[in-house]
Amino acid sequence: MLKAECAIIGGGTVGLGVAPALLRKQPGLKLVLLEKEKELASHQSGRNSGVIHAGIYYKPGSLKARLAREDNRSMVTFCRESGIQHEVCGKVIVATNEMDLPALENLHRRGWENELEVVPLKREQVKESEPHVQCLKGLRVPATGIVSFRSVCEKLAEMIREAGGVIKTETVMRGIRFLHGTYLLETPSGEIEAKFLINCGGLQSDRMARRAGIELAAKIVPFRGEYYELKSEKRNLVKALIFPVPDPAFPLLGVHFTRMIDGSVHAGPNAVLAFKREGYRRTDWRLTDLWETLTYPGFWTIVRRHYRKGAKEMWRSMSKAAFTKSLQRLIPEMKESYLVEAPAGVRAQVLLPDGRLMDDFLIKAGPSSIHVCNAPSPAATASIEIGKMVADMVPELKSAMKGTSPGLSVVSAGREK
Repeated sequence: MLKAECAIIGGGTVGLGVAPALLRKQPGLKLVLLEKEKELASHQSGRNSGVIHAGIYYKPGSLKARLAREDNRSMVTFCRESGIQHEVCGKVIVATNEMDLPALENLHRRGWENELEVVPLKREQVKESEPHVQCLKGLRVPATGIVSFRSVCEKLAEMIREAGGVIKTETVMRGIRFLHGTYLLETPSGEIEAKFLINCGGLQSDRMARRAGIELAAKIVPFRGEYYELKSEKRNLVKALIFPVPDPAFPLLGVHFTRMIDGSVHAGPNAVLAFKREGYRRTDWRLTDLWETLTYPGFWTIVRRHYRKGAKEMWRSMSKAAFTKSLQRLIPEMKESYLVEAPAGVRAQVLLPDGRLMDDFLIKAGPSSIHVCNAPSPAATASIEIGKMVADMVPELKSAMKGTSPGLSVVSAGREK
């Protein structure tokens, strides 16, 4: 049996961000990080848009806003010091019609409230940086950048191993028991004993929390983000990052253009319900996952609230022509023939019982455990700061090994309401 003072579930940016921070704070800690897939960053962390967010969209004072702002700087510094290819290219958010203008102004104000540099742009100024965009006005957010978060995860894993931590891949969590102040984690290769548990399970984090005895009213409902990629000869249509003004009544950003760090340009995402927690293809489904979604009252509440938008997303998923038309709102000369399908991602989004998407990170603490239960975008950007925050919540485990296990009260960094 493998014995550890701390076990971390999840080998994405969040779990990999927590481990080095904890090992720095508690040198010599016997730490093991468990990932069920063969490779680290196999899900959200390796399938996202690669954007280093600045935090303009998030509610002022929220954990998301604070961590995105702080970790934007931390992530850029980390990449620079680690030799990870990245670029602070900035992004433009554009109003394409008169109805967008009030929301654009609200975004400008929110950016200042979040202590960000935000530059208002006239139509001509937008065209100086993005000549193919058609708009009325825009905002430039200079701090936004791009990186491969797979590369970030590889470096974090290297740091964990150098600090004495153990990383075990292909380790599926079959059961979690808490007996006499110790966690027994059941895996196909045997039990792992740990005095403290940190759950960063991403798409499975709510299930891991419940297995550990945490009461959680909310539930993760998976939404697949579908993307197209511009053919190489058409990449010149996009210089950096182009976003529309988001619809304040709809909890997603809308399709946009993202230049990736490898030079490719992705367009999307189109957001539709996934029939499997890790369902990256339209044909992927798992009965238990789908049943869990369809029997959750919060799902039907959000369906009733946003069924018109949801229907448009579904139609755009089935119709390349409809997808192209939504892109033409930003770049009128876009054509179907310029686009090829790109890999999809699935967003681990917590849905509250009243049908609202939880708009902040949710971090809950229980007996000898911490659970990161909601960490959608910008979690990759904020992973270093999330890591520091979680590490600060962990008691001194060396002393804890000598006596009874430490207890923690329940804490919500974001609250279920």
